[in-house]
Amino acid sequence: MYDEMLNRNREASNKLYKKLYSWLHDQNSSTLLNQSIKAEELFRKVGITFNVYGNDKAEERLIPFDLIPRIIEKKEWEFVKKGIIQRLKALNLFLKDIYFDQKILKDGIIPSKLINNNSAFKPQMCGFKPPGGIYIHVSGVDLIRTSKKNFYVLEDNLRVPSGSSYMIENRSTMMHMFPELFTRYNVKNVYDYPDLLFKSLIKCYGSHSGTPNLAVLTPGIYNSAYFEHSFLADEMGVNLLEWRDLIIDNNKIVIKTTKGKEIIDILYRRIDDDYLDPLTFNPDSLIGLPGLFDVYRSGNIMLANAPGTGIADDKAVYSYIPEIIKFYLSEEPILKNVKTWRCSEENSLKYVLDNLEKLVVKEVHGSGGYGMLIGPTSSKSEINKFRKKLISRPYDYIAQPTIALSTVPILTEKGLSPRHVDLRPFALMSPNEIHVTNGGLTRVALKKDSLLVNSSQGGGTKDTWVID
Repeated sequence: MYDEMLNRNREASNKLYKKLYSWLHDQNSSTLLNQSIKAEELFRKVGITFNVYGNDKAEERLIPFDLIPRIIEKKEWEFVKKGIIQRLKALNLFLKDIYFDQKILKDGIIPSKLINNNSAFKPQMCGFKPPGGIYIHVSGVDLIRTSKKNFYVLEDNLRVPSGSSYMIENRSTMMHMFPELFTRYNVKNVYDYPDLLFKSLIKCYGSHSGTPNLAVLTPGIYNSAYFEHSFLADEMGVNLLEWRDLIIDNNKIVIKTTKGKEIIDILYRRIDDDYLDPLTFNPDSLIGLPGLFDVYRSGNIMLANAPGTGIADDKAVYSYIPEIIKFYLSEEPILKNVKTWRCSEENSLKYVLDNLEKLVVKEVHGSGGYGMLIGPTSSKSEINKFRKKLISRPYDYIAQPTIALSTVPILTEKGLSPRHVDLRPFALMSPNEIHVTNGGLTRVALKKDSLLVNSSQGGGTKDTWVID
């Protein structure tokens, strides 16, 4: 198991962590624990929360925050950035192909049934080119690390990725708590993300007279990421809207203001495809705007991310991404994929069923750590229940080996203790540029030996420092 901060002799693994380790040893442990309590109070005061689903009533929680920052060297980060940029270029080309010529299917690189029978594929997008040719305006690529040199992509979050607000608030909290620590390092900035998001979306909209009117579209206050929707709208200085705030007038999306009607040109939507427009997608949606998709197809509004983008982050499609990169870019993948068994394939399903106790099994459309099995930590009863699910619905699942995620220390009442982490950097795509955040959101499994880093499953977050 690779620990990013300490080597096998329990010494700092590099010069950057050596300075942090030295600083930590100079601190009084009770003072650090008190600062941790203050950080929680600060989160509560600011309202940095998320909602947990699954009960009769959604439960609002604070996201646990750990004060020990995670450090990544600039050289390592440049490698990761190159890999993310390569991956997103290929995936955007993949989406364009899938909704137009489908060459990758005709050439037999990907089975057509994997796309055409997939609920994430939206045939309504066929033959329609989004403004600027961009499908993936905002993405959050989940990375794990197994050694100093080995980074793997665990997931590509391309539909409605969340977490950027927590990345920024983690940094604000650290600077508030330990301003002196930042004098020891040249930590790369993350505060510019909302401004870069705004500018990137404007660039995708294209050249029009004046600045286009951008708004954030939210499902409402009960959504798990509502704090983020509100945060980003405030930081960008734009309206935060629900479907009921919008009307369609002369085939354009408008809102009524005290000064009259105001046309919306760009919607950064935080609503899943199926709920965007009940006339086009899920007819039972109560949070979408009827007729929105027709306005989109007519070119009178830009939606970010483009509908139908989810087919590119489907977990079964994920297993073909090395081939996707080679097909569209004629390059070898910079970042590795985790080995993946597609349970829709007979031989793979047999292997998975024979080795369930060793594997991680995920729903192809699952997120947030829900609907998955971690074999090594599951009971025989849980494994047997999952076995029945796999046999009855093999197309809905993929499986992967249980990987030893890297660890970094967290602060506990007994001192520093290693915990598993992943990392979600955020990327913004415009016609001539892909900007990757300097670091991102480190998610940490707060329970000892746990691999579940999702906040919905009891995980927390850390500030991530890319050191220049």
